[in-house]
Parts: sequence; C-alpha cells; structure tokens
Amino acid sequence: MNYKRFVTVFLSILFVLISNIFIFLFAGSILKKVLMCLLVDITVLAVCCKSDTISDLINNFRNDRKLIFNLSKNDFKSKFAGSYFGVVWAFVQPIITVFVYWFALEIGLRSGRVHEYPFILWLMCGLVPWFFFSEALNSGTNALFEYSYLVKKVVFKIEILPIVKVISAIFVHFFFVAFIVCFHVFYRYYPDLYTLQLLYYIVCMFVLTLAVTYITSSVVVFFQDMRQVIVIILNMGIWVTPIMWDAASVSGIVDMILKIINPVYYIVNGFRDALLAKVWFWERPEWTICFWSTVIILYVVGRSIFKKLQIHFADVL
Repeated sequence: MNYKRFVTVFLSILFVLISNIFIFLFAGSILKKVLMCLLVDITVLAVCCKSDTISDLINNFRNDRKLIFNLSKNDFKSKFAGSYFGVVWAFVQPIITVFVYWFALEIGLRSGRVHEYPFILWLMCGLVPWFFFSEALNSGTNALFEYSYLVKKVVFKIEILPIVKVISAIFVHFFFVAFIVCFHVFYRYYPDLYTLQLLYYIVCMFVLTLAVTYITSSVVVFFQDMRQVIVIILNMGIWVTPIMWDAASVSGIVDMILKIINPVYYIVNGFRDALLAKVWFWERPEWTICFWSTVIILYVVGRSIFKKLQIHFADVL
C-alpha cells in the first residue's frame, strides 16, 4: 500500500513538473501561464488526495454496467409514457428549437455566414451539445427525488443514479449528433477523420455533466431552491457560451476567462472544429489542459460532497 502511494506521489510530482515546463514554454502571456499552472497543480493535488473518487467511477461502470444501462433505458422510456407520440417528442422539440433560432438570427437579424461557414451549421454545432448538457443537468439534479424509493433501500448503490440520468439523456444526443452530420453532408461538408473527434467531445460532455450533476443532485435534497438556481444558470449559460455569437468578437482577456469558467465552451468549439474547421483537439493543448483540469476538480468536489451527504438522503427524502 505504501509502495502504491509512493508511486502515485512520484508520478504526480513528475507530471506537475513536466506540465508546468510545457506551459511556460508554449503558453501565451504570463497571466495565462500562471493561471494554467495553478489549475494543473490544484488538479493533481485533488487527484492525489481523492484518488478513490476517480476509481469509483470506473468501478461503477465495470461492476454495475448492466444495471446502469437497464435503468437508463427505462428512465428514457418513462419520460414519455402515456403520450400518444411517445419518444418522438424527444427529437421534435430540439429540432424545432434549432430552426426557430436559425430563422430568428439568420433570416430575421440577417446574421449571415460565420467564418465563411453557413450560419445554420455553425449554430447547430453549438446548440446540440448545449441541449444535452441542459437536459442531463436538469434531470440529473432531480435524480434522487425521482428514485427516492431506491435511495431508501440500504443495499442499493445510490451513486449510480446521477450516471443513469446522464446516460438516459445521451440516447437523444447520439441521434442529434448523427442528424447534424447528415445536415453537414447536405451542405457538402462531408465526414472525415476529424469527424471521429465527436466521440471524444461526447465523452467530454458526459464527464463534465456527471461532475456537475453530483454536486447539484446532492445539494438539492437539502436546498430545493437549487432547481431554480439551475434554471437561471442555464438561461444565462446559453448566452454566455458562444453558441449564437462569435467568440472572436470579444477581447482576449474575456475570452480566456470564459474558457476557464465555462467548460461547455470547449465542447461547443470542439464540435465546430470537428465538423467545420477541421482542427484536432490536441492542436489546442492549453485549452484541453484547462478543460480537463476544471472537469477533474469539479468531479472530485462533486463526489466528495455526494459521499459526505448521502448518509442523510434517506432521512430527508
């Protein structure tokens, strides 16, 4: 045990040294270098102190993957149980929303092309990942309330419930990823090797949403106003994220702050890189480091809060 701990600490220190040297050699301004080094160092420290939280996620998928998938499938079906058209509504509403935004912004406000790309394609690359994040966060926040009968069972692993909700939301997301790829083909933007990056960005979105959901789902049990807070944050977030406006129009400092505090920005830009700009994610190393550092910190904090509060869930619910 001591040997494993020693190896973990040694590798962490080595990683910190290498990453900090890399950042200072290739990052831009001194402010960016300092912020990125600080973010990486905090991330490594969090992983060293809470390494079990990372292994918990892997173990849950390995040991309970069948249960998680079955619950996710049933959760997806139950959302539309009793409606005449059933799961069709899961696809119709987002598609209509996309075209309403497109009509209002391009036709009504005459937004035109963005970086020589058709506006509808540029817009869809931003809205599709945002729809998933919004849906998964909203439903994941209420996971413990919806499955309160499972929370009260002593032998049930309630930490998989947020995972169930996020996976339930990802079913529709896969459809929309395929939909926008087909829509790009219509505009003669054909799939290639860069398009495969969408799988990477889907993983990014999944881990980010799960990390935030662990925080919100545990807090909302004791502070139900969190639901309204989430609604407000999502209403603001769609405008703070460069989904319907071009990030190139803001100053460099504002752009850097948005990249750090808003991880969805990275994923939205990634969808555009994969389908339009044809840029690999490793060609943006600074941004990738910032994103994963932020997500890992959020996940460690979220799982720590969830573990600390879960013994009280059954009593409150």
